[in-house]
Amino acid sequence: MVLLIVANLTPSLSGCASDAKVAWPRQQWPSPQAWKWYKAEPWLVGFNYIPANAINTTEMWQRETFDPTTIEREMTLAQKTGLNCARVFVQYLVWENDPQGFKQRLSTFLDIAARHGIKTMFVLFDDCAFGTMVEPFLGKQPDVNPGEYANGWTPSPGPSRVVNRNAWPKLEAYVKDVIGSFRADDRILAWDLYNEPGNTNMGNKSLALLRSVFVWARQTGSDQPLTAGFWSSKLNDINDVIFGQSDVISFHIYAGPDATGRMIAELEKRGMPLICTEWMNRPLGSTFENILPIFYKERVGSMFWGLVNGKTQTNYHWGSKAGDPAPVVWQHDIYRGDLTPYDDREIHLLQNYLRTGNSAPQP
Repeated sequence: MVLLIVANLTPSLSGCASDAKVAWPRQQWPSPQAWKWYKAEPWLVGFNYIPANAINTTEMWQRETFDPTTIEREMTLAQKTGLNCARVFVQYLVWENDPQGFKQRLSTFLDIAARHGIKTMFVLFDDCAFGTMVEPFLGKQPDVNPGEYANGWTPSPGPSRVVNRNAWPKLEAYVKDVIGSFRADDRILAWDLYNEPGNTNMGNKSLALLRSVFVWARQTGSDQPLTAGFWSSKLNDINDVIFGQSDVISFHIYAGPDATGRMIAELEKRGMPLICTEWMNRPLGSTFENILPIFYKERVGSMFWGLVNGKTQTNYHWGSKAGDPAPVVWQHDIYRGDLTPYDDREIHLLQNYLRTGNSAPQP
């Protein structure tokens, strides 16, 4: 959920010196395998999802606050819009506290999404934080600070576990249990192993865990592709792993059409399918009118941020503070809390592109 600064997008794939010590269970998918998977799917146009009544992933997934009724209502809305995939963050700490219940809730979510024609990309780890809290915790989650962007969002598993090797056996068990339990499930589109590794001042502190997560995930024998999104050109060591190990290339960009087009052109040189797993920031020119035509022309999959505006308050702009007035131009989200569109024209544009994009033959 950050603006990517477009710069050099061609880090070396040789990896760091320490990469040679990692015993990768298998290599990334070769290009023909990746394209075979990609062309079997419709043109992917979807959204990053958290229910409007959840302030973070803990509130979304823990037993006390998991809300299938809200998820059903919002997935019905997504289906009516024509969307066909969702990227959904999960929380390690909820699994650690209740592994079986957590997996059952994942399956319930998958049932609801699939019933509405939506495939899911789960995100297992995440370095992003926006408020003062940088460690997840169970129980009652923070209240909304009106005016503040995502004040209650917490990472997974949190920076203390990222750097504490004593915590890693449980992190490994989490990855293998979750992916292993759904490794052949056709309700799942792909696995996004780590959102924006290195964000929130983590830098290369996340590098070793990122490497290990790919190893653990591959050891499950997952039928679905594995990826981690390219988001910053400054993290060369992290990008070596992202590009060297992802089965399909995913990336984030919240910029206008010129920068978006340049990034796609650079990434296309790698010869792999592309999915933009975070985009859409209206004040920065990342709008449906500007960006959907590019994704359509290049047949790039995409998942904008986000669906129904709610407790995360992502209609506000990055850096907004408690008490700030509601912005005239929303940053993210396409529906209001009452499920009416923020902008009817955006919904019509989305629907038209999806009808056209999924009736045309794959290139």
